[in-house]
Amino acid sequence: MSDPTATRAAHTIPDLIRHRAAHAPDRDTVLAPERPALDSAALWRVVRAVAAQYHALGIGRGHTVALVLADPPTLATAFLATSACAACAPLNPAYGEREFRFYLEDLRARALVVDPSLHSPAEQVARELGVEVLYVEPHESAAGSFALRRADGETPASTEPAVLANETDVALVLHTSGTTARPKVVQLSHANLCASARHIGATLRLEPADRCLNVMPLFHIHGLVAAVLASLAAGGSVVCAPGMRVPDFFEWLATYGATWYTAVPTMHQAALAHVEREPHAAAGHRLRFIRSSSAALPPAVLHRLERAFGVPVVEAYGMTEAAHQMASNPLPPAARKPGSVGRAAGPDVAVMNEAGTLLGVGETGEVVIRGPNVTRGYRGNAEANARAFTDGWFRTGDQGYLDAEGYLFLTGRLKELINRGGEKVSPLEVDAALMEHPAVAQAVAFALPHDTLGEEVAAAVVLRDGASTDEATLRRFVSESLAYFKIPRRIVFVDALPKGATGKLQRIGLAERLGVHAQATSDAPAEGRDAVAPRTPLEEVLAAVWMEVLGTPPGGVHADFFAAGGDSLRATSFLGRVQELLAVPVPPLTFYDAPTVAALAGWLAPVLEEPASTGHVGFTR
Repeated sequence: MSDPTATRAAHTIPDLIRHRAAHAPDRDTVLAPERPALDSAALWRVVRAVAAQYHALGIGRGHTVALVLADPPTLATAFLATSACAACAPLNPAYGEREFRFYLEDLRARALVVDPSLHSPAEQVARELGVEVLYVEPHESAAGSFALRRADGETPASTEPAVLANETDVALVLHTSGTTARPKVVQLSHANLCASARHIGATLRLEPADRCLNVMPLFHIHGLVAAVLASLAAGGSVVCAPGMRVPDFFEWLATYGATWYTAVPTMHQAALAHVEREPHAAAGHRLRFIRSSSAALPPAVLHRLERAFGVPVVEAYGMTEAAHQMASNPLPPAARKPGSVGRAAGPDVAVMNEAGTLLGVGETGEVVIRGPNVTRGYRGNAEANARAFTDGWFRTGDQGYLDAEGYLFLTGRLKELINRGGEKVSPLEVDAALMEHPAVAQAVAFALPHDTLGEEVAAAVVLRDGASTDEATLRRFVSESLAYFKIPRRIVFVDALPKGATGKLQRIGLAERLGVHAQATSDAPAEGRDAVAPRTPLEEVLAAVWMEVLGTPPGGVHADFFAAGGDSLRATSFLGRVQELLAVPVPPLTFYDAPTVAALAGWLAPVLEEPASTGHVGFTR
């Protein structure tokens, strides 16, 4: 349905808001619990007034303004007003002094806008760096309405209107997560943001009657673009809630008649846990769909969400460098594929190998994108830009493949793939397998450093309320769906999984944070372990099969098969040859747990009714 109030054609944020105010001035735009709503006309007045205050301070296009605000509706409107005339850089209010110093210096911030009630260390850091400190003064008239004042109490005023941004100006500046390296500065133009907002609106078929309940933090691309900007661009409204607070979340759904919400999987799981305990909590909601993004949604959680709420769950794929959305599952009646992040939903999406060649259907490689929502590049980082772009395609760092219908399946972050003795294991696949167990509420697989394999597969698990299981049971369970080399060698049970500020699970470095260490695969002493020659006929046969399969003799009966170059195919050949010679089936999981000549001989000896280290083996060689 077409509607003149929908602002899908706008290419800058101020144009989007101005268009909306002209066509639907009284329509609710920004809402918040226990606050009067801010309508379209009032939002446009706030944007113009704050932009004029920036202009009076000499702040405008080409400058960067950092925001440290905790009130969601004020942060939403401050983002809109600041980006209208300068580059906006919202920062996490929970940062400490050291982090604020890094970000304010790296951003080369012209000003810091802060809520004085926070008593944030950002204020003192800004003063030491010579950055102008500005306070927000919220107006009680409506949610998100505010003005600026200087730290000395002066209220900047200008008789001239501000020069508003054009579509090529930088509107939003965000840092990458910086999990394993120095964070990079992502610059997104007005054209990038408005294109992404249009893409999201088209994917979700958003209309002016739609209302989003936003529980995402607004210092992150997901909440800013998917919840706030896409809603406004479609002529709808957004409820800026103070995070995912169960059971308040269900009260907000009912009070505001939200037609959709968007969140990361951990937030969905929090809502799901509550509604599964108290089914009446979701009664009477007006949701027409639920959206998930920013991390992989396990298929088991998707199905449970759909059963609990009775609406489709749409999984999307986004990242900061794409101004959020890249791909999305469509709404019914089109097919939604659990485990897939959907089809291209805005930019072009393809899969590329390391050499820069685009791959075909079903071939796994790095996901690449190009389109109007994709950043032009990182600020001041020519080296990163050279690595990130190939023939106009932006390399996402994610690994995946496209099926024949164009649906994208992610197999993991390239940096998060677990390299177990040469076998690449997707942690997402392990997560999904664990989540199928009825006792498991949350699971995250991660790399565990190993002295011979390089990395081993481990997982952290949170159990559902009242449920119980143990490590051995879970390992047996996932062995039914996972290749043996993907089965976690260590499973630790925790009360909660470590999450970042946006609610995303933190996979890299998790072994260190949880204090998890690899368990030895042999009971031999570490010193001189690999120097022991075969001691029995059984060990001699196994060593000969090793030589046959790998082409080199083992470096001793305690040498690790996978560390010596073995992979899943060679392990299958090895076990097949052993079974052929001994007429004894060897479960792959057994060998994977103990991939040495000595350990396998120790397992086989009782089956053959022969001693492992001495005596005679009763078979014909």
